[in-house]
Amino acid sequence: MYIHLGERISIHDSTVIGLFDIENTTIGPDTRAYLNRMEAEGRVVNVSEEMPKSFVICMENGTETAYISSISAATLRKRAGTMF
Repeated sequence: MYIHLGERISIHDSTVIGLFDIENTTIGPDTRAYLNRMEAEGRVVNVSEEMPKSFVICMENGTETAYISSISAATLRKRAGTMF
């Protein structure tokens, strides 16, 4: 099953490691450091130009990618169905 993250980006649900609300999770220094490292390594994909509401961490072919989405984490969880 695929999860639509916004714009023209969809990901396969089997690649999802975690789905997070960006406002609540980036308060912690560890999460900020993780996202900063991912961005420095070029592994962040910004799915929309709108205000970010969530981020999704995926593992595909041994590589982690962080997708920043303007769709709320709650909506993405609903789209993923029973996975979460």
